[in-house]
Parts: sequence; structure tokens; C-alpha cells
Amino acid sequence: MPTLFQINVTANWGSTGRIAEEIGRLALGQGWDCYMAYGRGMYDSRLRLVRVGSRADMYWHGVQSRLLDRHGLASVGATRRLVRQMDAVKPDVVHLHNIHGYYLNYELLFRYLAAADVPVVWTLHDCWPFTGHCAHFSYVGCDRWKRQCHDCPQKQAYPAAWLCDRSKKNFDAKKKAFTSVRRLTLVPVSDWLGGLLSESFLQSYPVKRIYNGVDINVFSPQPSTDALKGRLGIRGKRMVLGVASVWSTRKGLADFVALRQALPLDEYAVVLVGLSGTQLKDLPTGMVGIPRTNSVQELAEYYSAADVFVNPTWEDNFPTTNIEALACGTPVVTYRTGGSVEAVDCATGMVVVQGDIPALASAVMDIGGKGKAAYAGPCRQRALDNFDKNERFQEYIKLYQSLLL
Repeated sequence: MPTLFQINVTANWGSTGRIAEEIGRLALGQGWDCYMAYGRGMYDSRLRLVRVGSRADMYWHGVQSRLLDRHGLASVGATRRLVRQMDAVKPDVVHLHNIHGYYLNYELLFRYLAAADVPVVWTLHDCWPFTGHCAHFSYVGCDRWKRQCHDCPQKQAYPAAWLCDRSKKNFDAKKKAFTSVRRLTLVPVSDWLGGLLSESFLQSYPVKRIYNGVDINVFSPQPSTDALKGRLGIRGKRMVLGVASVWSTRKGLADFVALRQALPLDEYAVVLVGLSGTQLKDLPTGMVGIPRTNSVQELAEYYSAADVFVNPTWEDNFPTTNIEALACGTPVVTYRTGGSVEAVDCATGMVVVQGDIPALASAVMDIGGKGKAAYAGPCRQRALDNFDKNERFQEYIKLYQSLLL
């Protein structure tokens, strides 16, 4: 029985945690023994869970990140224990997801991976693996990552550093560690991200793009959408939906506020899922706010009730929310941002220039005028054809098997 050992900041929690869990479950069903190492945030899992470090260790890692810009270079003891566990398991394939997030020392991990010479699959959910600091850089138009990071313009962005700027040293440390592994396959989740890899210090490694997938049985058109609109107090209006794990300016929160002002108040209602307590209190009149939920069934109900899903993100690789909406039969309007545009075509949504609120409002009203019924069938079919998790994640199993030959 081959053994798969995945590593991610969360276990079956949040988008990357759920993706790793679903891949593991699919592998389990095909005869693999599956481990899942994680730093924090855990939901019920069918995999063999391995906790990396403790809450105290995570906080200490956070201190070193904030004060010394040493993100990914703390958690020494926790990572040594993880490496010992991995050495005892002797996995046939190691699959990395997000190894940032205040829980892991990447130098120690890659030292072990290089010595063990085990096949490594690394799914890139963001750009952190090839920058000296940030997880995204398109918002500020920075391209220093192509040559040598230095004087980081996003020092205050995740993973925030308040004092030091080690972006040059971090860039060199990552390059040395991440290029030390011989048997590494990179899996970007969008063609856009794959293009960036070709310009990074990881360009010599094989790349296989695999789109994210969703459970098309859970994320499917749900009944009683009128009842949900009634509970939200927006019955009779077209529902414009936004969903995010964490809302920020870069996720388009301010754009949604501006969009609300640009849409007829008597015809359209804006509903945002995933807001914090403070954001809920500060939400302008005419917008409906809902706290974050980890219930996929509840999310499917919101997607199904919406007449249009709007994703005005300024930084993204391949948002899972877009394909969740499509699977529920809801058209998508998104900014021309990263891989976000790859989810939709002309039959299932519209793409507009970043920050163009009039164009955003026009796209919403254009879809609203035609009616959701004109889009529901093509949206659902696009999800079935391209984003069924079983088909997408089966690509990982085939990749694992090819690495064992």
C-alpha cells in the first residue's frame, strides 16, 4: 500500500484544507494510506492527522515574523518532530500545499525532503513560494521576484513584518531550499500562475496545472431560494452575492460598497458572506452581511439564491468561490485578476477591468436584465465539464502513480 503524506496549514478547514482533504479521501478509496500534517484549524477528517507544533509555537512564530521578518524560519522544534514522524512513516509521495502560516520551518523540511529523495508534489495556491516576503504582488505591480526581492513594498502585507525587511535574505533562503529537491513537481492551480512560475527561480521544475474542483453534488442548484431571500429580508429583489474567507480591500470589500451605491436600491440587494464582527457593524445601509461559515451546504444555498455572483478581487490565483457559484447555476462577474477569469466564459459570466465600478454595475444589471434562467444551464454544465472535484483530483492520483514508476 503506497503512502501519501500531505502538509497544509489547515486540515479540512478553509479552501486549501478542504482541497487537501478531498484529495486524501480520493486516494484512500484507491488503496493509499494517507496522512495530513497541519498547523492549525481542523475539521472532521478521514485522514491520519499529524499536528505540527502547538498554539504557543504558532504565536512565537508570529512574533518572529512580525518583528524580524523570519516567516517560515521559526518552528524549529515543531518541524524537527514532524520530520522524525515523516521519517518513521517513509511516505512514497509528499504533497505540499500552503507551508506558510506560522507553523513550519521550510529549511528543515526541505533538508529532509532532499536527503530522503522522495517525490514531492507542491500545489501552489499563491505566490509565496517564489517571493522574498509576500503571498501576492499584483496589487502593487511588483516584479522584483523575477530577479531578486529587496526593499519589499509590501512589508506590512501578509505575512506582515513591522520592523525588519529581510526580503532579500528570505528570497535567497527560499531559492536555496526550494531548489534543493531533485524530484519536485509544481502544480499551479491556474494557467496564470503557471506562467509566473516560468519567470521565477522555480522555472526548471516540471509544471502540471490542475484546476481546483468542487463537490458538484453538494454545490448544486438548491430549492427554496425564495425562502432564503425572505429570511434575509430581500424577497422580490435580485441578489448580488459575494463570498470570502477574509474580507479586505484586496478582496474587493470597498468595491462592493461602491457597487451597492451604483445599483438601483429597489431592484438589487448585495449580500456578503464571511464578514467579521466589526465589518458587520460597519456595513452600510442596503447591504446584508453574514458571518463566515464552514458549512458547504449553507454556502450552496446562498450561491443558489443569488442571481449573480460578483468577485471584485484584486489578487487571486484561482478562486474556488467562482466555481462553487457556477456549480450552483449562478453566473459570475469578476475583475480581470490573475486566474479568476479562467473560471468563466461568455455564456457563464462577464469579466471587467479592475476597479471599474460602472462596468461592474453594468455587467450585474446586464445579467440581471436577461435573468438568471438564461445562464443557469450553461453555468452548471461548465462546472460539470471542468470543475468536478473527482475528475480534477483524480489528476493528482495519476500524478502520484506516475512518480512511483
